[in-house]
Amino acid sequence: MYIAENQMLRQIGEILNIDLPQLPLKKFTNIHCANALQIDWNNIVPRDQLTYIIGNPPFRGRRKRDREKVDDISLFFAYKDIDYVACWYKKASDFISGTDIRCAFVSTNSICQGEQVAPIWKNIFAQGIHFDFAWRTFKWTSESEKMAAVHCVIISFSQNYHGKKFIFDGDKKIPAKNINAYLTDGENVFIEHRTKPICKVPEMKNGNVLADDKKLIIEAEHYDYFVLREPAAKKYIKRLIGSEEFINGKIRWCLWLVDCSPEEISKMPLVAERVEAVREYRARSSYRNLTRAPHLFRDLNNPKSFLVVPVISSENRRYIPIGYFDSKDIIVSNAVQIIPDATVYHFGVLISSVHMAWTRAVCGRLKSDYRYSKDIVYNNFPWCRPSGSQRQGIERTAERILAVRAEFEGKTLAWLYDEKTMPEELRLAHAENDAAVCAAYGFEENLSEPEIVARLFELYRQLTNSR
Repeated sequence: MYIAENQMLRQIGEILNIDLPQLPLKKFTNIHCANALQIDWNNIVPRDQLTYIIGNPPFRGRRKRDREKVDDISLFFAYKDIDYVACWYKKASDFISGTDIRCAFVSTNSICQGEQVAPIWKNIFAQGIHFDFAWRTFKWTSESEKMAAVHCVIISFSQNYHGKKFIFDGDKKIPAKNINAYLTDGENVFIEHRTKPICKVPEMKNGNVLADDKKLIIEAEHYDYFVLREPAAKKYIKRLIGSEEFINGKIRWCLWLVDCSPEEISKMPLVAERVEAVREYRARSSYRNLTRAPHLFRDLNNPKSFLVVPVISSENRRYIPIGYFDSKDIIVSNAVQIIPDATVYHFGVLISSVHMAWTRAVCGRLKSDYRYSKDIVYNNFPWCRPSGSQRQGIERTAERILAVRAEFEGKTLAWLYDEKTMPEELRLAHAENDAAVCAAYGFEENLSEPEIVARLFELYRQLTNSR
C-alpha cells in the first residue's frame, strides 16, 4: 500500500508539474518475514484479537514447486497433486476453528475445479467450515508484459457466520442458500475420481498416447512427397485426429503399423528411418519400456465407430463440439477422448445444455478453457432415465444437429460453434435438443444453468448414497 500510494503521488506530481512530498515511512513491529505455513499464527496475532483474515497467498502451479513447497503441502494434505495456495485455506480453517473469525483469500481458480476439489475441500468442510461469499473466475491482469493473466477466484469462509450468502459472477450478485466447493448454489457434494461410469452407459476411453516424438506423424504438406517416395507405405497411413484436427479441421496423418511386419518395414527405408528414430527417442525417455515395439503407438485404440470429445475446448463456446466417426481409418490422439459404440442418443445427451452445465461446473480448466476428464466429468455424470418416446425424441433432435452440420460442408466445428458465426439453423437444432433432454430429466422449461447444476448435484448425491 505504501508503494501504491507513492506511485500515485509521483504520477500526480508529473501531471501538475510539482514535487509532492513522499510519505514518511514509519517502523512497525508487527510485520513478520517467515514461511506462513510453518509458523504458529497465534504467536503473531492471538485468535481472540482477530475478526478477519484476508490475503493473497502465493500462486504456485504444480509444475513449478520446489522441495520446500512439496514439504509444505505434506503438512496439510495427503494428496500432493494440488496447488500450493490450497495450504492457506487449510491452515486458516484449522486456525479459526471454534471462533467467529471470517477469512477471505484470492487464489487461482483451479482449487475449485476438476480433481483438486475433493482432496482440498472434503476435509475442510468436515470441520464445519462453509463459504460465506465467492467470486467466480475472473482474470487478474498485470502491468508487466512478461506476466500472463492469472485466472482467480475470491472465497470467503468461516465456521460460525450464518448471514446471507452471495455468489459474484462478473457484475452479477446472486443470493445463494449454500455455496459448494464448485462455487455453485447447491449440495455439498464432491465429484471424485471414478474409473467407471456411475450410470449404465458406454465407457469413455482416452485417445492414443503416441510416445513417438512426432516421428510417426506425417504433416499434410509432407504427405504427397512421402507417398511419392514410399508408395508401399500408403496403406499404413491413416488420418490422425486430436483436438486441433477435430475442431479446426487441420489435416494430419500418421503411420499406423499395427499389421506391418518388421520385414515389410525394412523394405520401406523412409518408414524404417522413422521407426528407428522412435526407438532412439524412447530409449532416452520415460518410455524405455516401449523400445521393443518402436513402430507402434503406446496405445492401440482403433474402434470402427465412436464419439469424439475434445480434451481442451474454448470457454467461449456454449457447446463443446462433439462428433461422430464411423471408420477404422481414423486414429485418435490423446488430445481427444472417445466413446466406442456410442449411439446417436448418447450424442444427443452429451451435446445438450444439461451436460454442458455439468461440465462447466465440475471440469478442470486450462486457464479458463474446459479440460474434459472422463474420470471426473463423464464417469460421474448423472444420466437421465427417459421413457421410450423421450429417448426417440432425443435421437431425432440429435440427428437433426448432425444433419444441419452436414449442410455446412467445408465449415469447421470452430466456425459452427463460434457464438459470432453459429448458423441460426444449428442454434435452433440445439434448442430443440436441449428441450428434449430437459424433458427426459423432468426439468421444467427455462431452468437457469445454476438451477440445472443444482438438480444434477442432487441426482449425483442420490446415486452415490444408493451405493
